[in-house]
Amino acid sequence: MEIDEVANINDMDEYIELLYEDIPDKVRGSALILQLARNPDNLEELLLNETALGALARVLREDWKQSVELATNIIYIFFCFSSFSQFHGLITHYKIGALCMNIIDHELKRHELWQEELSKKKKAVDEDPENQTLRKEYEKTFKKYQGLVVKQEQLLRVALYLLLNLAEDTRTELKMRNKNIVHMLVKALDRDNFELLILVVSFLKKLSIFMENKNDMVEMDIVEKLVKMVPCEHEDLLNITLRLLLNLSFDTGLRNKMVQVGLLPKLTALLGNENYKQIAMCVLYHISMDDRFKSMFAYTDCIPQLMKMLFECSDERIDLELISFCINLAANKRNVQLICEGNGLKMLMKRALKFKDPLLMKMIRNISQHDGPTKNLFIDYVGDLAAQISNDEEEEFVIECLGTLANLTIPDLDWELVLKEYKLVPYLKDKLKPGTAEDDLVLEVVIMIGTVSMDDSCAALLAKSGIIPALIELLNAQQEDDEFVCQIIYVFYQMVFHQATRDVIIKETQAPAYLIDLMHDKNNEIRKVCDNTLDIIAEYDEEWAKKIQSEKFRWHNSQWLEMVESRQMDESEQYLYGDDRIEPYIHEGDILERPDLFYSSDGLIASEGAISPDFFNDYHLQNGDVVGQHSFPGSTFHPRISKCFTNMH
Repeated sequence: MEIDEVANINDMDEYIELLYEDIPDKVRGSALILQLARNPDNLEELLLNETALGALARVLREDWKQSVELATNIIYIFFCFSSFSQFHGLITHYKIGALCMNIIDHELKRHELWQEELSKKKKAVDEDPENQTLRKEYEKTFKKYQGLVVKQEQLLRVALYLLLNLAEDTRTELKMRNKNIVHMLVKALDRDNFELLILVVSFLKKLSIFMENKNDMVEMDIVEKLVKMVPCEHEDLLNITLRLLLNLSFDTGLRNKMVQVGLLPKLTALLGNENYKQIAMCVLYHISMDDRFKSMFAYTDCIPQLMKMLFECSDERIDLELISFCINLAANKRNVQLICEGNGLKMLMKRALKFKDPLLMKMIRNISQHDGPTKNLFIDYVGDLAAQISNDEEEEFVIECLGTLANLTIPDLDWELVLKEYKLVPYLKDKLKPGTAEDDLVLEVVIMIGTVSMDDSCAALLAKSGIIPALIELLNAQQEDDEFVCQIIYVFYQMVFHQATRDVIIKETQAPAYLIDLMHDKNNEIRKVCDNTLDIIAEYDEEWAKKIQSEKFRWHNSQWLEMVESRQMDESEQYLYGDDRIEPYIHEGDILERPDLFYSSDGLIASEGAISPDFFNDYHLQNGDVVGQHSFPGSTFHPRISKCFTNMH
């Protein structure tokens, strides 16, 4: 209903009277008051007119179903107040927010009914295309539907805007959430009105920062509804949709959903647009955090675009979002092949060394970890990387250079020449002293030593320099850090392969004793490396072989021995008040030297002999069975001892 007269603040009493008349007069009266309310200068005066505000609230509560125009006008008046925080109390007083929630819910349901009716008539036309009566009826209904939708969307827009303004108070927002605001908003995403969609997506973006609201959005399959808006013609809508997707992309399940619905190529295509590049990159960065999705980037044109951005960056430091994204992608082998195409690696190395950029070097380090042709490309840059290993360079940059070198397990690489030419041995040894450097740097030094120790001559060079005692000292200092312990043991593992360093480790250090102590560590990786190292030591040194075997035997049978001991203690209780002598048990001597514990009814062990690990030297396990040169005295195994044998490594 168009109003052609101009409202005057002095005629408010007349406008209020119109609110007590029929619906057309109420629409006219509310439209005139709305004219006044749209001017912020009039709001304070309207605020003082309690009669007018009370009448407007009453009419809205009683007649909103009678007229969409009337409801739109009155909500718009209160929306004008909601634009200023100091007037929110007034809106709360008249319970306009709760009323708006009811109106929105009702209108969304009405829209569903309209669509059902329209689809029925469309179906009837499709089934009987020659029937002109049905066709005309459908066209008439469709035209009416379009008119109703336009009016309804005006109402929804002003009602949602009012609620969005009120939602700046988190307590009010919580009340809306309890009344299912999220479900209503996600339903409204099916509309085609850009202005309404911008408002709905903005509201959802605001709500999405709370986990409960995000979970509601998951239930409503929000990602499937948002994907149709990427890309879209309306810049503001696309921008706010990307920002909502960014908020949602912190959730692993929703990132998975984004990939499933095909957002990856759509977001990649937006990297070429300056308006959306930054926000699209942030969403893609989150997706790239999941290992299962990293390889998918290889099937888009994402990597060539990123490389172009890297090389065109004029600043010394690359944008954090860009380089972080590249670091993630470089953790995938297929992506690395694309990155290194042409002069990719050469250009990256040139820039990293020029600007001493630790994050770019981290990307290069990730590239270097993949076996295959890309790793061999690094042979040309070993000297450049080794030259950066000094106390003069920034520590973060040195860490990444060390990490890159440590990844270069290339057979043709002459590590001895590198160590000597760049005087790296004194640097490496110095950094091993506890407290001389940050743990991150020390750990990279240990890993680097592990890599170069694969070379026979390098291992000997390091052993002569006294690095092994330094590693043992570091092992003592860092014994609570599993990563340090594992890497130091790995160095020992590499060194026992070579004759020169094997003799040093076995005869001149306490490394084997430390390894025996770590045989039963809680960390599975530490145990694995430890066992492999001890197996090699046992193969070359009989004395240590006996000690290692004894410890393994002791460990695997400790529970059984304790059980037997406790059983004998129980049996002895009957003699506590008699004259029989009580035998000493675990209190005297080593439990492994107690031959009586190993007797069996089958005569597995002769009564005159005590068992020691040497007993098993001539036997080895094959598919869980003991195979040896000698037969056992008895015809069958005692079940417990048999079990002990099968548990031995």
